[in-house]
Amino acid sequence: MMRLLLQILRNNSSLKSELNGGTKASALPKLFSRWLHAPTQPPSFGIAFDIDGVLLRGETSTGGSPQALRRLYYHSANSCSISALKVPYVFLTNGGGVPESERAKELSKQLGVDILPLQVIQGHTPFRELVKRYEDDLIVAVGKGEPGRVMSEYGFKNVLSIDDYASCFPNIDPLAQYKKWTKMQPTDREMALRTDPCSQRVQAVFIVLCDILRTGGLPGQEIAHQPPLFFANDDIAYQALFPAERLGMGAFRIALESIFNRIHTNNMEYTSYGKPNPFVFKNAENVLLQVLQSAYNNIQSSGEMQPFKRLYMIGDNPSVDINGAKQAGHPWVSILTRTGVFKGIGNHADYPADLVVNSVEEAVDYILRKEHTS
Repeated sequence: MMRLLLQILRNNSSLKSELNGGTKASALPKLFSRWLHAPTQPPSFGIAFDIDGVLLRGETSTGGSPQALRRLYYHSANSCSISALKVPYVFLTNGGGVPESERAKELSKQLGVDILPLQVIQGHTPFRELVKRYEDDLIVAVGKGEPGRVMSEYGFKNVLSIDDYASCFPNIDPLAQYKKWTKMQPTDREMALRTDPCSQRVQAVFIVLCDILRTGGLPGQEIAHQPPLFFANDDIAYQALFPAERLGMGAFRIALESIFNRIHTNNMEYTSYGKPNPFVFKNAENVLLQVLQSAYNNIQSSGEMQPFKRLYMIGDNPSVDINGAKQAGHPWVSILTRTGVFKGIGNHADYPADLVVNSVEEAVDYILRKEHTS
């Protein structure tokens, strides 16, 4: 029987690489089962999940999300890993604050499936594309979590968090005495900065303070044209564990812009990433193709990849998730859940979705039935 399995598997190109890589004999029945149940062609659809308010409320799963995600893997598989993935999916969130690899580990534990860093697209993930432009320049990163560490892992060589940067300027913050900043160690400062930040002009600001913006990147000096300012998203509100919505980065942007425009002759200039920017959805489509390639290793080259016929965006925020999918157009289909920001009975008046459901589990059930995938 084992010889028969070996012969069948060796004749199947999609699993030949695994055998050549030293697959143990004990794993052959599992490989055979996956080959037996796999479709002859990869699926022509994929799914993008928002996280907060759709899959999680705080750190707690909601809407039957663990069960919904497990349905995207082959039932015959012993574990929900990329090799057993039946339907390609990604997490498309405006959140962030930690590296994608760390968020993937957190989500894997919270949702009970093995998630690759590739599958996590956060609000600040597109900042990777700015590395070539600002790789050696002084960058100040502001936001929840550890934005400085995130930017450093992206490849920015001269980056500081706003707290570390502000600590270099005596008396810049009137509330400094009430804060407990962690001072950078001399070795860390030497690695992070090539020159003294007090004399080095900030070249790009990732959500920061009026003093840097109005002085052209050199606090305490003359007023000058502001450095480029980038926001990871423009969410006014989002749904976390607390019953009421929380104000997001979009609210901070409005406050910062209002103050800056009041004290500066020129209006604040900025670039916002994240949903509902159509660029984010196009990038998600490319990532879904990469996930598909990883899951279905019988696809030998990117030249054989066929465009998706349908991509489903499952979100809870009409102005962000649904609006973004609508702006992106074909092949995106929008599905609105009632487990987060949106809690209405019917559809949303300003940003109506293609489908409104009570939970992400109901959304996945609809998708699999529509795509005739068991």
